[in-house]
Amino acid sequence: MLGGLLSLLSAATFGLNNAAVRRGVLTGSVLQGLVITVPIGVPIFVLCAAVFGGLGAIFDFSFETTVLLAAAGVVHFVIGRYGNYRGIQAWGGNLAGLVQQSSILITLCFAIALLGETLTPLRIFGIVLIFLGPVAMLPGRKRFQQKAAAANFTPHYAEGFFFSMLAALGYGTSPILVRAALENRGLETSLAGGTISYVAATLAVGLVLMIPGQMRHALATNRVAIRWFAISGVFVCLSQVFRYMALAVAPVTVVAPILQLQAIFRTVFAWFLNREQEAFDIWVILGIVVSLLGALALSVSTDFVLNLIPLPATLAEIARWRWP
Repeated sequence: MLGGLLSLLSAATFGLNNAAVRRGVLTGSVLQGLVITVPIGVPIFVLCAAVFGGLGAIFDFSFETTVLLAAAGVVHFVIGRYGNYRGIQAWGGNLAGLVQQSSILITLCFAIALLGETLTPLRIFGIVLIFLGPVAMLPGRKRFQQKAAAANFTPHYAEGFFFSMLAALGYGTSPILVRAALENRGLETSLAGGTISYVAATLAVGLVLMIPGQMRHALATNRVAIRWFAISGVFVCLSQVFRYMALAVAPVTVVAPILQLQAIFRTVFAWFLNREQEAFDIWVILGIVVSLLGALALSVSTDFVLNLIPLPATLAEIARWRWP
């Protein structure tokens, strides 16, 4: 119950973060967004860890655990976030998020390979739905182009798809690393783990700034972009606080699917903040719903469904098939 609630809070704050990022990348660059949103997470996680009494746990982690947490930070907060920002900048938050919902497939693959999870007919059905989600939005592409042109925004579909998939890879891999590092360690310890992840990600961004010209570019961020990136940084960090706590007390197969509900929150917040720059026609909404149903199919157990919908013995036996 607690893990589910924390996951829901993470999904809601991440949805608001995406809406704020969309406003930020209208006038700022992706690197400028990373420079602001990644370091801002360090003091927030330190404060939360101190409040919950887990700050000292930073020094109790083994070397292997520290490496896992640092890797999770770089993969999620740098690689995944870079792909997310580039995808949002290229074709908007709704379309980027639609593709990023495939991150649960990546998480499931790693869970099967590393954590002993299994594939069932219900999960295969969910995978099919997630792949059909982006296809469902194609009929509305022309209308979105016309709307974007009226708002002086040119969507770049190939670029958006590529970087949204990069984000899905980062976001899909990191829960496995976090769960492996923090399994059954408690809420306060999870915040200490998140601190390590954010510090590692901040150091990685610092290395990027050492490339000639990048520091000058980062310092040239305009005030409007700074404001929206700062808002985004706070909300995405709160999202990660809830996410790390959830992964410490609940399995990946519970947390990851609930996080997919961010699609609903992202759409709602985008409607209020970015209505002119986002795709909101029936095809995009249909794609989001189809992908979300796929994520839910991946999250519920076969026994739960069979208890709700009694099937003949033969079909029930097929539904209980597992691989490997």
